[in-house]
Amino acid sequence: MSRRPGPRHLTAARLAPRRLSLADTLRVGSVGLRTRPARVLLSALGIAIGIAAMVAVVAVSASSQAAFNAQLASVGTNMLTVTPGRDFTGEPAPLPRNAAEMVRHIAPVENAAATGSLKDAKVYRNDHIPKAASRGIGVLAAGLGLPRTVGLHMAAGAWLNGAQGRYPAVVLGTTAAENLGITTPGAQIWLGERWFTVTGILKKAPLAPELDSAALIGWDAAKTYLGFDGRPTMIYTRTADSKVDQVRGVLAATVNPEAPNEVTVSRPSDALTAKQAANQAFTSLLVGIGAIALLVGGVGVANTMVIAVLERRGEIGLRRALGATRGQIRTQFLTESVMLSALGGIGGAALGAGASAGYALSQNWQVVVPPWALGVGVGATMAIGALAGLWPAVRAARLAPRAALSGP
Repeated sequence: MSRRPGPRHLTAARLAPRRLSLADTLRVGSVGLRTRPARVLLSALGIAIGIAAMVAVVAVSASSQAAFNAQLASVGTNMLTVTPGRDFTGEPAPLPRNAAEMVRHIAPVENAAATGSLKDAKVYRNDHIPKAASRGIGVLAAGLGLPRTVGLHMAAGAWLNGAQGRYPAVVLGTTAAENLGITTPGAQIWLGERWFTVTGILKKAPLAPELDSAALIGWDAAKTYLGFDGRPTMIYTRTADSKVDQVRGVLAATVNPEAPNEVTVSRPSDALTAKQAANQAFTSLLVGIGAIALLVGGVGVANTMVIAVLERRGEIGLRRALGATRGQIRTQFLTESVMLSALGGIGGAALGAGASAGYALSQNWQVVVPPWALGVGVGATMAIGALAGLWPAVRAARLAPRAALSGP
């Protein structure tokens, strides 16, 4: 026969604290946020700035990397260049006149083209420009196969053909054309004390930036009109992708068998890769700065929560007097801190993603915002919010009802 519960058991059952549901916890935790919007906004702003900086830096870096990969895929990594080195006296060692032809005999070499510098030739818009105002435009004799080898594309007009390569015709690099104020073919420029007709304008050459600020004329025309000696100063080669390292090892000896140490061989794509690596290192620095800003925001959250506990002693005492446990008080303030940080994290992630997308579009890049950056950013803010609010929450939970109601 079962015993009926006595009055003592019924009283204990009535006084047992009820557990708060998740909805009740969120509602109670948001009270402080809803009653002090200005303070909440300023505290969340500190978190938002740190997260926005981190997300924006990571997203811009990802967009830049995507653009770099696309650029590298379009220009290729199988181009090698040959330039004169130094002899034993330290003087420039000129390349043989038939160097480009010798390079073409290497089996894996698909294309080879040369340019030769004419240092004494100057370029002006007309013959009335002072000689000192050449704007740094160099003159290069160029082989007809240069566009195919380097991967050049025309912005306007056409490249030199066999006939034009023997007469006063010139193709301008993109920077040279801008400096001369020429946007369409057909104009005439004063080059080497005579008139040359512009037949085309090049687009930017990522692997050969020296061509951007050059005026390129035919090899034969350079000999006929400007006294070119026929010695190349730069040889560009395209090689089978799988044979690049092998060809690189024999280029110097092929170009100058008697003195291969006087020949310099390089791979332009290596410079692009090194530049991108430097950008990645700078990106890491910016991410670190964003992390510092995030920690500063966390300190702001902790300060806000400490002040909230001091201001709301009466509320804490009343809730304790009505039966709220220390755990419920602790959970309330900890939830408030996490919600405050999450508010700043979500706003900062959205702000950083928007800023990075705008910058990427302005640079004509593909917009890449890594989802992990958004998730890590918001998660980090919530973790910092939990850590920042832990001590104030514990302090609030330790307040006795009588001490809290009596005021500070």
